Amino acid sequence: MRILFADAHLACVDKPSGLLSVPGRGEAKRDCVVARLAERFGWAREAHRLDLDTSGLMIVALDPAAHRDLCRQFRDRTVEKRYEAVVFGHPAVDCGVIDLPMRADIDRRPRQIVDHVRGRRAVTRFDVIERRRDGCARLALVPETGRSHQLRVHLASVEHPILGDDLYAPPEIGALAPRLLLHATRLAFDHPAGGERLTLESCCPF
Repeated sequence: MRILFADAHLACVDKPSGLLSVPGRGEAKRDCVVARLAERFGWAREAHRLDLDTSGLMIVALDPAAHRDLCRQFRDRTVEKRYEAVVFGHPAVDCGVIDLPMRADIDRRPRQIVDHVRGRRAVTRFDVIERRRDGCARLALVPETGRSHQLRVHLASVEHPILGDDLYAPPEIGALAPRLLLHATRLAFDHPAGGERLTLESCCPF
């Protein structure tokens, strides 16, 4: 885990795939981004989370006031987020919007599903970065909402699952990569103390 930015109020890390954002249940799942930062800085709370298998930029507050402000920014959708993913197949268009409501699949947690009746609104914008010769494509993704597993569910629902996804891709597509090929590459937000706009970036590792 690399710390890309840190001051008295917040830290932004480059989370590797396979590291929890917050502690799970049991001693074996104590190691996580928040625990590591709390050990170093004394107080740490997540402002948002990345899935276990997703890598990339994650913001952690280092004092209660910063935590309240950062959570408000995520809630008000003023934080700019950008991801990259490698998906199966070539989208029919070079850019577009996936607008499919989602909810938890209560019978198969932690899975999420598209539900046009009881789901909450979920919107993802995408741009094709590269159409690869192997039949896969690299996409830039901008989630306008922040539903759990949103990018993974949306792409699987339009028949372009992310390579390495062991929850939503068919097994033969999930097996095409050794990890989930989804990375948070960019975050832009207002500093909770000074108010200046901060933009942080992380190169995609795949």
